[in-house]
Amino acid sequence: MRSWRIFYTLKNKKGAVLCLVLCVMLLACIVFSLCLGAVRIPLQALWQILTGTQTQTPAARIVLYTRLPRCWGSILAGAALAVSGAVIQSVLTNPLAAPHIIGVNSGAGFAVTLCCVLFPTAVWLIPAAAFGGALLGVMTVITVSKKAGASRTSLVLVGIAVSQLFSAGIDALLTVIPDSLSSYTDFRIGGFSGVTTSRLWPVFWMIVLGLGLAVAMGGHIDILLLGPETAQSLGLPVEKVRFAALFIAAALAGAGVSFAGLLGFVGLIVPHAMRRFVGENSRILTVASALGGAVLVSFCDLVARTLFTPYEIPVGIVMSFIGGPFFLYLVFSRKGGHAHD
Repeated sequence: MRSWRIFYTLKNKKGAVLCLVLCVMLLACIVFSLCLGAVRIPLQALWQILTGTQTQTPAARIVLYTRLPRCWGSILAGAALAVSGAVIQSVLTNPLAAPHIIGVNSGAGFAVTLCCVLFPTAVWLIPAAAFGGALLGVMTVITVSKKAGASRTSLVLVGIAVSQLFSAGIDALLTVIPDSLSSYTDFRIGGFSGVTTSRLWPVFWMIVLGLGLAVAMGGHIDILLLGPETAQSLGLPVEKVRFAALFIAAALAGAGVSFAGLLGFVGLIVPHAMRRFVGENSRILTVASALGGAVLVSFCDLVARTLFTPYEIPVGIVMSFIGGPFFLYLVFSRKGGHAHD
């Protein structure tokens, strides 16, 4: 027991150090994102802009109305999708589960597309539609998997199939009504080129609330990780906790997708990387995943904007170049392990 406590304390200390390092990295990403681009802005000018002493210059307009909303958008989307992935993986005890793999992202994307078709001027409905679609996606995958008596690997396969169905629905809507989603390419691949402050405010509070609830549920998720039978014997209402956790994960993924598009791999890469440092403690993992997701997406957005300046590539492409090899590594590294039972 004593050795376990020492190990747990070391994990906590390692998690605290990791979170501090991630905060420094995030601050660096923010500074570079605001300074670098087609127009380079010196640090002194950036400080004057952010403190309000310089607001009417072209550089100030670039920072305040283009780069700053985009920077905050990448931070919010990264944190939301990473924590969503961490929660989904923990609740389903499946290391291959992630929002874009089990139908959450595509369900949210279909709902957003349908909302744009039916209510083209009701921009305020998009976050609610994305949330509803994300919840529909994850509930569909879980229901089908349960009825089929599927294993954890089969659940991923069901998720891929459901994702394809939602994607086909998006394509059908856009074929019949091609003008229903004006920035479809950016939305499908994922990006922040059209993000504005007015689009971020409605989802900001949803993401903050979702992150807070994910941290608050950490203790219940830790008990759930002991196994359904053990958790039930300890008095935990397993099905209610599982549904509540997936509800929060769907809300976070839906909020992120509503303005960032179908950005993939964040919810897969970040939780795995964070677990190597902080272990399975859900509260620490949630905080570390939020920071790690924010750093990763901010960095990818910076690369997408500056790699071929003055041209820009969608953030989703950069993310796929990172996430695709990582997913293959994950599959082959766990070959013959518990991920395939």
